[in-house]
Amino acid sequence: MRTVAITKMGRLNHPDLDQRGKVEVIDFPEQEVGPEDVKIRLAYAAICGSDPHLAEGAFSWDVPQGLGHEVSGIVEEIGPRATVNGLKVGDRVACNFLRFCGTCHWCRTGRQQFCTEVSQYQRPGMAEYVVWHESQVYKLPDSVGLLKGCLLEPVSVGVRMMDKLKPKAGDRVLVCGGGPIGQIATQLLARYGATSLTMVEPIAARRELAKGFGAVHVIDPTAVDVVEAAREITGGLGYDVVLDASGSVRAAPTLPLVTARGGTLIYGAMYPNEFEMPFNIAKICYFNELTISGLFVSPYAFPRALQLLPELDLDVFTQAVFPLERATEAFEVHMSGAYPKVIVQCNELN
Repeated sequence: MRTVAITKMGRLNHPDLDQRGKVEVIDFPEQEVGPEDVKIRLAYAAICGSDPHLAEGAFSWDVPQGLGHEVSGIVEEIGPRATVNGLKVGDRVACNFLRFCGTCHWCRTGRQQFCTEVSQYQRPGMAEYVVWHESQVYKLPDSVGLLKGCLLEPVSVGVRMMDKLKPKAGDRVLVCGGGPIGQIATQLLARYGATSLTMVEPIAARRELAKGFGAVHVIDPTAVDVVEAAREITGGLGYDVVLDASGSVRAAPTLPLVTARGGTLIYGAMYPNEFEMPFNIAKICYFNELTISGLFVSPYAFPRALQLLPELDLDVFTQAVFPLERATEAFEVHMSGAYPKVIVQCNELN
């Protein structure tokens, strides 16, 4: 089975070729279909902003390590006990790449994101086929095609972000990072009634994209001081809700400084494992009473993401599509930043 995999750990755009990571298409063994499993002939798998971090060793995986978790496809085979959700052969589906065990302490206490057994079920989705448990598979609405359907997982991240941010109508809101997650979050925050909705993003095209999704203000962090610009926009008060979707170690330390007293700040991206930043507890937490948290994965968010999928404007994220055998090139284009999203077509399916 042809699968996209990390075959050498390292930064994918490292200037030193000897230290550069490598992504290639290689043969993986096909997976057996268990009694509660669903075999999916994959149509599309989108490259996630986290994938280059995986190549850099974020989880200390051995190579080769298969990639792909933002996927869509068509059901090809169903295990004899995979009958709870009414899936049928030929159904068009999208998936949650994580299988939560339902039995460990964290699953039993409603915190599936910390499931201790989740790493036992790593099956790459940037491949010809994948076999996942029925609980991971969602039938797509008739109005959503397979290309748009592969974005269900990123939309689920946006839904989980709203759960953690708890935005209220009228809140001043700032989003840092204009990649797909930041843009999806901007659309959702505009729906919540955010005011002074601001995007911080160095790429001009992505700032313009954010305006189309509801951002009222945009800030280029390479041209102006972000803290000063935020004070001017908010009349010196800061933002009630701040979301970092950039994963930038340069941006992260400035965000507590633009968050209003009593505000909420979510670091919602993946950061280098070794990154640490100064944090003045007295100023940030004692005097300003900020609520600061992170975000890992999206338990319980997929059913609501499925409801939102037909309503969100996601066309801009489906413009760059490469066939599976050109996945190495697709990752090079992804790293260039030429497109807000790059997608690999795993099979030609309607």
